[in-house]
Amino acid sequence: MINISQRPDPVLSLEGLSVTASSGRVIREVVRDVSVNLYAGKTVALVGESGSGKSVTAMTIPHLLSPALKITAGKCLYRGQDLFKAPDNTMRDMRGGKISVVFQEPMTALNPLHKIERQIGETLDMRQNLNAAERREKIISLLNEVGIYEPERRMQAYPHELSGGQRQRALIAAALANNPDILILDEPTTALDVTVQAQILALLSDLKQKYNTASLLISHDLNMVRKHADYVYVMKDGEIVEEGDTEEVFLRPQVDYTRYLLDAEPKGRPEPVPDSALPVLKAESVTVKYPIKSGLLRRVKSWFYAVNNISFDLKQGETLAVVGESGAGKTGIARAILQLIPYDGDVAFAGVNPKHLKRKALRKLRADIQPVFQDPYGALSPRMSAAEIVGEGLSVHQPDLSYEELRARAVTALEETGLTAEQADRFPHEFSGGQRQRIAIARALVLKPRLLVLDEPTSALDRTVQKQVLDLLRDLQKKYGLSYLFISHDLATVRALSHKVLVMKDGQALEYAETEAFFENPQTEYSRRLLKAATEYAV
Repeated sequence: MINISQRPDPVLSLEGLSVTASSGRVIREVVRDVSVNLYAGKTVALVGESGSGKSVTAMTIPHLLSPALKITAGKCLYRGQDLFKAPDNTMRDMRGGKISVVFQEPMTALNPLHKIERQIGETLDMRQNLNAAERREKIISLLNEVGIYEPERRMQAYPHELSGGQRQRALIAAALANNPDILILDEPTTALDVTVQAQILALLSDLKQKYNTASLLISHDLNMVRKHADYVYVMKDGEIVEEGDTEEVFLRPQVDYTRYLLDAEPKGRPEPVPDSALPVLKAESVTVKYPIKSGLLRRVKSWFYAVNNISFDLKQGETLAVVGESGAGKTGIARAILQLIPYDGDVAFAGVNPKHLKRKALRKLRADIQPVFQDPYGALSPRMSAAEIVGEGLSVHQPDLSYEELRARAVTALEETGLTAEQADRFPHEFSGGQRQRIAIARALVLKPRLLVLDEPTSALDRTVQKQVLDLLRDLQKKYGLSYLFISHDLATVRALSHKVLVMKDGQALEYAETEAFFENPQTEYSRRLLKAATEYAV
């Protein structure tokens, strides 16, 4: 921890930072008089809800603010130099050199067209004069250091050929390539499952000590902050409302807002399913496989089984959670149920096998099975208003509705998810992350489906917003008798929402049990490892 009375000189200090955002003629202050100190070998965390100013504050350091944001006051002192006054060429030298950033979504941060070797090599080329052999040796060493198995082979892979954890490790390797003094970690584990989160955090702790790096951690995951950060700043509405040594803040929070954040862990349990509930979905021996081709003629030599012989059933008003590490086959199951990819085996929805349906009948069935995706921003068209987004599917499935009827139903669906009629004409960028996810849920609900396929619907949200969305999903399930296929790596949300749990690994089902039975008495070593990884990072 950072003892206030024995603090060394900071590597970097933000002093009195203020930032404004402009939209047309409207100018508002998004960060106000914020001061943050970073220390060598220590991790400082910025926590708070979406819109509190965490990322804006952090991105002022490497000069990565959007054009709509402007620094209006303050200093950024790095070894006596004010970076806010530094010319562009100086900052270009600093970025990727003395200051590195590890972004939240590694698939977005990495170039999909370039192999990992080239992407790390480009970072090295900016600061180091290495020959080809030295460059290759350095890349292998970095990949080894961040725990990537068989680095000589993995460095020849494209980002899509790596798992989420491997991509995040590659990003960290690139960030560390030039031995930075400052490492900015922007939600570095949000998209990762619990076991990979544990591995990445352990890796960052080891590297922090080895390189004596000053780390700035931006996160809404308070479990992770408590385990990883030495000092914490709590932000609300662009201001620091509390700061202190991490354990002190967690044990003895001084302001109501901090207590509110700490109390926002998912709680509650779903309504019991009546014995009389009818079956909605039945999957039997579902298998999803992809051909592995080789040779000049690209003939199929073998098959990769993403999902291998999976069976389960789901009743009306019931939630089945599908859990497992990245690459376990969770999304493959979801895409098969949604009839988006070919699969072997059988899926019966309310007794109907979609494979036997013609195109028109299949389209009608799709209205009863609706997806809600992980990223509440990427899943919504930025060019459409909330009412247009919600009404789009309705216009496809019920083309005879008038504009007035379409809009009325869209507004009603938005209101059912906690939004208002006044917000119907706003665009996605005008909503918070939680509100955008409500729009995505409203888009699914407007068709009055019987089954929602929820693919990590809360992982990109703050804990406070996660709690609100989970409460909403439970209320909607109780009101309409909805069934949920819930894919998640967050076992706290799984326990709060699901009735049953299906544990997957390498495309196979390892455990299928009632939720409480799974948490109280897991039957496989893999399940116990998942639960251990989750509890190790629980507050």
